[in-house]
Amino acid sequence: MKTIPDASTLNGWRKSSYSNGQGAECIEVVDGLTGAVPVRDSKVPHGPAVLFPVGSWVAFVAAVNNGTLCG
Repeated sequence: MKTIPDASTLNGWRKSSYSNGQGAECIEVVDGLTGAVPVRDSKVPHGPAVLFPVGSWVAFVAAVNNGTLCG
């Protein structure tokens, strides 16, 4: 899995819609990059981001939305 050591230089981070705005655990993503979706911990903006292939990210989001992930 590829990472970006300091992802703060990327523009367009958006926080998960599941974030409650009170310091809870949440992620941020950047949309629109070719071939990859960077994902980072919103509480560590100068920390690393993990890069997911677009197809894998789309499949993950679909599984979350339709409740097919095992818990």
